[in-house]
Amino acid sequence: MSSSIPSLATLAQSIKDWGRELGFAHVGIAGVALGEHENHLQRWLEAGYQGEMDYMAAHGSKRSHPDELVPGTLRVVSLRMDYLPGDTEMAKRLAQPEKAYVSRYALGRDYHKLIRKRVQHLAERIQETIGPFGFRAFVDSAPVLEKAIAEQAGLGWIGKNTLLLNRKAGSYFFLAELFVDVPLPVDEAQGSEHCGRCQACLDICPTGAFVGPYVLDARRCISYLTIELKSAIPVELRALIGNRVFGCDDCQIVCPWNRFARPTIESDFKPRHNLDNADLAELFLWDEATFLSNTEGSPLRRAGYERWLRNLAVGLGNAPSTIPVLEALRARQDHPSELVREHVEWALARHGAIPLT
Repeated sequence: MSSSIPSLATLAQSIKDWGRELGFAHVGIAGVALGEHENHLQRWLEAGYQGEMDYMAAHGSKRSHPDELVPGTLRVVSLRMDYLPGDTEMAKRLAQPEKAYVSRYALGRDYHKLIRKRVQHLAERIQETIGPFGFRAFVDSAPVLEKAIAEQAGLGWIGKNTLLLNRKAGSYFFLAELFVDVPLPVDEAQGSEHCGRCQACLDICPTGAFVGPYVLDARRCISYLTIELKSAIPVELRALIGNRVFGCDDCQIVCPWNRFARPTIESDFKPRHNLDNADLAELFLWDEATFLSNTEGSPLRRAGYERWLRNLAVGLGNAPSTIPVLEALRARQDHPSELVREHVEWALARHGAIPLT
C-alpha cells in the first residue's frame, strides 16, 4: 500500500468519522458471512410468514450472501440514521380513535433518496482517499439482510420484536449499506441477549403477529396489512387495527430501550401536512389529486390512493360514531373501487348505519 494511502485500520476509522459528518449516528463494518441469519430466513419463508411479499423469497441465496449479490464484495459498511421526530405526540394518537395514526418513520419525507445520496457521498470520499474501488450502495432497495448485517457490524442486536435495537438509541432509525471490495477490519457484534426476560413487544402487539420471540408472522402485522398487502384486509383483523392507517409502532413504543432514543437532526423527517395530528375523516376526504400532492416525496405513496382509502375506512370503522365519521364514510359509499367500497361498507355496518352482510 502506497505511503499516501492510509492503512486499512486508519481508513476504517475515517469512514466512520466521515459517516458521522454526513449525518449517520453510527457506522460499523461487517464481513459477508451471515451465519445463522440465513437459516432463520429460510425457516421463516418455509412457514409462509412473508404473506404476499414474494420478493422475500426471490433472488435465491443472494439475500444472505452479499458477495453473491455484488461479486467481489469483501466488507459491508452498515450505517444508521435516526428518524424520530422530536415534536410529535404520536403515542397519544392511539388513545384518540378519531385521529389517524401514521407510523413515525412516515410522517416526513421519504428516506430513500436522502440516505442514498449521503451513502454515495461517503463512497466518493473513500474514492478520493484510496482511488477507484468497487462499491454499491443500498437503502432498503435490494435483497439485503440489513438487520443481520447491522448486528454483525456492531450497530445493535435483533430484538424479540425482530427490529434492530441499540442500547443508546432504541430502534427509531433507518439502515443503509455500502458494499465494498476493500478488506477493512470488521467490528465486533454486540450479541443478542440484551432483551433479557422482557417481552413487552410480544404482549402489546394488537393483532398478535408474533409467533414467539424473534419470529413475526407478517400476515398479521399491521405494517404489512396497511402497506404491503394489496388485497382486502382480513375481516377478523380489522377491528384490531384501530386507527393505525399506515404502519404501526406499538412494539417500538413499549420497548424499554426506546427511552434512550433521541430526536433526529434531519429536518426532512419532521412531520408534514399535519400528519401527526390529522382526523381520519379529514384524510378520507382527500381526493386523489390532493393525496398525490400531499404525499409527494413521502413514504405514504407506497400504499397508493386506493389502499390509503382502504386503510382509512378501517380506521373510521373503529372510530366513534360521530357525524363527521359517518358523513365521510357515506361520501365514499359509491367509490369506483370495489376494494374501497367493501371496507366502507364494513365500516358503516360497524356503526350500525347499514345492515351487516
